[in-house]
Amino acid sequence: MDSHLEGNFSNEEATTVFNVASQCLQYEPRERPNVKDLVTTLGPLQSKANVSDHSSTTVVPTYIFCPFSFIEIVAFPTFQVPSYLMLGIPKPEDAPPTPPQPLSPMGDACSRLDLTAIHQILVSTHYKDDEGTNELSFQEWTQQMRDILEARKRGDQSFREKDFKTAIDCYSQFLEVGTMVSPTVYARRSLCNLFMDQPDAALRDAMQAQCVYPDWSTAFYLQSVALSKLDMHKDAADMLNEASQLEDKR
Repeated sequence: MDSHLEGNFSNEEATTVFNVASQCLQYEPRERPNVKDLVTTLGPLQSKANVSDHSSTTVVPTYIFCPFSFIEIVAFPTFQVPSYLMLGIPKPEDAPPTPPQPLSPMGDACSRLDLTAIHQILVSTHYKDDEGTNELSFQEWTQQMRDILEARKRGDQSFREKDFKTAIDCYSQFLEVGTMVSPTVYARRSLCNLFMDQPDAALRDAMQAQCVYPDWSTAFYLQSVALSKLDMHKDAADMLNEASQLEDKR
């Protein structure tokens, strides 16, 4: 039973409501309860709510939903009791506000969608968050490895110079080889895509960074920015909060 309802209704009454709801979901109309049965069964439960401070009643239509129709019961007495009072929970405006959690510089920049500030932070952190994500044997240091590292180096140079299109090309060359995985490269390419007004691609790169480094707050922060750019503001706020929590744990 929902925790908000515990203590207001017995298990037997909850079972009664469950059985009525199950009957209402029957496909065959003849197997669903009629209006009289619904009123007889549910009426006593409705009047059980504590209305000592709300002695007046009003006659309003009551609607009961069945899967294929709405049934209107006219002149069914209904107490005008706010739902929060019936559930025994605080009014929304009375609920204690959640104290705002101070954001880090990265979190603050992402919350403001300040791409320039995010760029400065990623440039300053360089590749320190990549430590431990790659373990290469001596045999892997081939000419091909030197070539892809050179591609990354060119991407880094373009990234610092804010030549984001070239940076995307160089980072893509580095990532397509697949010999090394770098959450920082994914994060940098994600930001480049944001500057190029490509939030879908930015979101994919940020999610790839998370796959490589699951607890990396930067990956979550960049996802929040991309989600905001995609007008998914609730998801963006949730992601920003999760990123902040991850950062606090480090």
